[in-house]
Amino acid sequence: MELELAGADLAAVLNRLRRAQGQISGVIRMIEEGRDCEDVVTQLSAASRALDRAGFAIIATGLQQCVADIDSGRGGGEDPHAVRTRLEKLFLSLA
Repeated sequence: MELELAGADLAAVLNRLRRAQGQISGVIRMIEEGRDCEDVVTQLSAASRALDRAGFAIIATGLQQCVADIDSGRGGGEDPHAVRTRLEKLFLSLA
């Protein structure tokens, strides 16, 4: 199953990833500057949440496409149970 992100979905995922990238750069800078541990952890937590949200958005798009493919009979010959199992593993990898 190929993931196709377009339009608003693509923009939302890219914005979240760019936000995480900026936050990770901020964490690196904070560590290099010897900033307070609490501030570093707070920034790292924000970066982690941004990455999680991007991952969940990608998985949600994949689920939506998968359901649409199954409903239209375009499952690509793959067993729906196998697709569900793969998507479930992806989802749990972010949990």
